[in-house]
Amino acid sequence: MTNTLHRFGAPETLRGDFIVFAMAARGINDEGAPAKLQDFLRMALKHGPINVGNAVKGGMYRPSQSLSPLVHWHRSDATDPEEVVKGIDSCTTVAAVFDQQDRLVAFLTELRKAELGISINISALTEETRACCQQAGIMRHSVGYSLGFHGDLNLLPERHVLELSTMCGHGMVSHNLAGKMIDLVKEGRRDAKEASACLARFCTCGVFNPARAESVIEEARQGR
Repeated sequence: MTNTLHRFGAPETLRGDFIVFAMAARGINDEGAPAKLQDFLRMALKHGPINVGNAVKGGMYRPSQSLSPLVHWHRSDATDPEEVVKGIDSCTTVAAVFDQQDRLVAFLTELRKAELGISINISALTEETRACCQQAGIMRHSVGYSLGFHGDLNLLPERHVLELSTMCGHGMVSHNLAGKMIDLVKEGRRDAKEASACLARFCTCGVFNPARAESVIEEARQGR
């Protein structure tokens, strides 16, 4: 089970959104786990993920500790995936996010051959995940489903905001911030890529999909 199952959106909006987790169980298979988790991410980086993360120390997109008012006009969106890899020094959970199915299959094929001996979890549409596993020669172990939202759904924010905020399963991307980014793009004060990168910095696990976020924000800008 993973909180990334609760990503909101119609199936067509969730295609091209694949999250692969790796984790070890403390006291069971955690011996040498940091090195194995680093191997996992380095293998992933060879296949072009759009985000990677360490649940303890953050992902590719990170807040800065040295900001000034000028940051709103001159902030760099450059990322350093190797910084995420080097920061793994404990038994943690790491993740890689892909937006292309063929890249995911190539990664899973290499991952299967590596036999790291740690748990691997893929979060995506069920049928697409099954197809990727088959192509990589992996027998799927089990499936978890999200039952969606229940209760007074009128209290939920509008669809585009919900699609953005639920890409951080721990709720670190607020509804208000997602709505503000959409408004800034509509006003021409940010483009979709800048707004997406801003939102991604708040997801410390690194499972936010900036490519999907760009698409959602652009759809909202066009009023679709």
